[in-house]
Amino acid sequence: MSVQIVRYEQGEKVRWGVLREEAITPLKTEASNAVQLLEEGLREDGAQVAVKEVKLLSPVVAPQQIICQGVNYGEHRAETGMAPKRPAFNMIFTKAESSICGPEDAILRPGHVRLLDYEIELGLVLAREVTAETVITEENLHEYIAGLVVTNDVSARDVQLTQLQWHKGKSYRTFCPAGPYFTVLTREEFGRLDDLRLTLKVNGGVRQQALVSQMLYKPLETLQELAQVMDLKPGALLMTGTPGGVAMNLKPGELATMTSLTASAEEKQQVIDGQLRQDRYLNDGDVIEATIATDDGAIDLGTQRNVVRSLVEVR
Repeated sequence: MSVQIVRYEQGEKVRWGVLREEAITPLKTEASNAVQLLEEGLREDGAQVAVKEVKLLSPVVAPQQIICQGVNYGEHRAETGMAPKRPAFNMIFTKAESSICGPEDAILRPGHVRLLDYEIELGLVLAREVTAETVITEENLHEYIAGLVVTNDVSARDVQLTQLQWHKGKSYRTFCPAGPYFTVLTREEFGRLDDLRLTLKVNGGVRQQALVSQMLYKPLETLQELAQVMDLKPGALLMTGTPGGVAMNLKPGELATMTSLTASAEEKQQVIDGQLRQDRYLNDGDVIEATIATDDGAIDLGTQRNVVRSLVEVR
């Protein structure tokens, strides 16, 4: 049976604990991240505390690498102006570790960002180092994944598209809510990764919903490819792509304009204006709820609940 680990703040103290039926059992540890915690072993320490009495924090703790897969679901590819079929290559990019925030924190919208978008994604936290010599197979995949988390690849489309900078447009502070749980699966449960359902709501209305089975490039082949490209450290976060239903919706011609190095600023602005008229992008005060779980509830990564706030107003 899977274990739900949480990182939480009570008073002025930050602790790790194990969640069981709305109650947290504190753990005795000096670990700075969940991978170190698992290596130490889960040692219970003290009386239980109700989850409603604490603030849940991100179980993914910087410094960590954040590696992301882009347009990894057919429906999402179609809505961004691409062919929905599996592409010839796996799109890989990164996010800044300073974008990580908690499952209950506000998402802070910079004043110049008008096209603020959401992207629920399954996050995999690595248990081991991955190098060029690493051999990952179906049989040992579970040994390389320490735990699963809900993540949201929040994106400033007007930066990502007009400047052609994915890293910049997706790396503003608070643009990577993670948690609430760090879910540790048994070996048998790894066989049910495809059964996990991703659901994202905005103000109570469902915007995104899909199964992990609909991914175009699965975790195994992605990690096998990454091993030949770069070293990954224990604790690294792999965000595996988002399904259809995001606010962005581009026709092929609009995609060509936005990704062109020769299109004029006026042409790109016309596409941006068209996106704004769709009225699906996030506004200040919007509430985003993101959940990943199997339909039978046997594996449950929990639900994030983040409110959009203006960075200018917060400051």
